[in-house]
Amino acid sequence: MASSKIGILVVSGSLERLQMAAMVASVGAVGGDEVSVFLSMNALSYFIKDHAAAAPAEAEFGRIMAGKNVPPFKELFQKATEFGDARIYPCSMALDVLGAKPEDLEPYLGPPIGLTKFLIDTEGGRMMTF
Repeated sequence: MASSKIGILVVSGSLERLQMAAMVASVGAVGGDEVSVFLSMNALSYFIKDHAAAAPAEAEFGRIMAGKNVPPFKELFQKATEFGDARIYPCSMALDVLGAKPEDLEPYLGPPIGLTKFLIDTEGGRMMTF
């Protein structure tokens, strides 16, 4: 299978959606795809250092998953950047709305960018939204 671009737009703060986005990012990156992840709106706050609240389960599967030995979504995103060609970008607008600065974010995140840049950079690739 030839490598390609995968754009992952993550705006949900639910455990299931964050988990699936992280799984797609890590599998794609390790498989040789060029993966770009854009964290915005309800998703971004989970990537602020020392964010204590857990992502809420959306439904039954999320509650079951929380009690199993499933790698956490943040760990999967980090592994995607370490073991594959994945870049994870915080949304500059969402960062402003949250009153956070780039240095407040997890160290494996790239620099903040806007949605327009993300869409231009991922043009021609597969786009997924969570």
